[in-house]
Amino acid sequence: MSLVDTDKLLKQFGRYLKLERGLSPNTVEGYMSDVEKLADFIQAENLDWNAVTGEDLHRFVCTLQDLGIGARSQARIISGIKSFFNFLRLGKEIEQDPSELIESPKLGMKLPDVLTVEEIDAMVDSFDLSQPEDRRNRAIIETLYGCGLRVSELVGLRISDLYFSDGYVIVEGKGEKQRLVPISQNAIHEIRLYMDDRRELDIKRGNENILFLNRRGSKLSRVMIFYIVKQACERCGIKKKVSPHTLRHTFATHLLEGGANLRAIQQMLGHESITTTEIYTHLDRQFLRQEILQHHPRNKSRL
Repeated sequence: MSLVDTDKLLKQFGRYLKLERGLSPNTVEGYMSDVEKLADFIQAENLDWNAVTGEDLHRFVCTLQDLGIGARSQARIISGIKSFFNFLRLGKEIEQDPSELIESPKLGMKLPDVLTVEEIDAMVDSFDLSQPEDRRNRAIIETLYGCGLRVSELVGLRISDLYFSDGYVIVEGKGEKQRLVPISQNAIHEIRLYMDDRRELDIKRGNENILFLNRRGSKLSRVMIFYIVKQACERCGIKKKVSPHTLRHTFATHLLEGGANLRAIQQMLGHESITTTEIYTHLDRQFLRQEILQHHPRNKSRL
């Protein structure tokens, strides 16, 4: 089925929700956004709507889980998908509904907490900018949240991999695989402020190219990043169980809920195998940058 046909079906679905089911504009908008995420997945997998199987939908749901999307968000997305396939069946676009056996996650399950944009703002604002270490720590929080990095990727981030004029950084992930990650203007601003302090450090040999350093001029430990995040949460009264990985989950969730393309989020998180930085840059650089600029809350400047 062509992209034009898909767009036509989505428009018909929107009219069905509004006119026949009488749903509110906000509910219709939410359902449409959820189905568009599935449409992106189906297009990327070169599938046809009338040939989608339960196994295909299960892989889509697994993708949501891999991205750290919370149970409630998953349940809402699955509800929208079920409504869409019911619409296709009523309209005789498909003979059998492949979504019948897809189960929503149990909302009682303990899943990683996700922070709100307001909680992220509170964490960032909790640092005392008259203190060099707090300026560094504020830059760390902005980078974790703004780029969706793993802790190991953050502590290993190199100055030579920062391309601020182009708005991206090169990150070395699992298996020493590199990926391109767009970086927000807020994170760039905080890192530049921190760099003034970094120049005053007595940097230990072998750490000259490492971005974030401790007061002794050495690479930060993973434990130190956990401590920085924990202290920021305590200062602004956040009671959730928060770790650096929470900021990575929050990055993915906020992008997804803002309407970003699923495959773009996967690539930014490093869930897909990337052969070389050069090929990745050539194929996806502009696309990924546009996705994060358009959908990440941090690109609404607070400066």
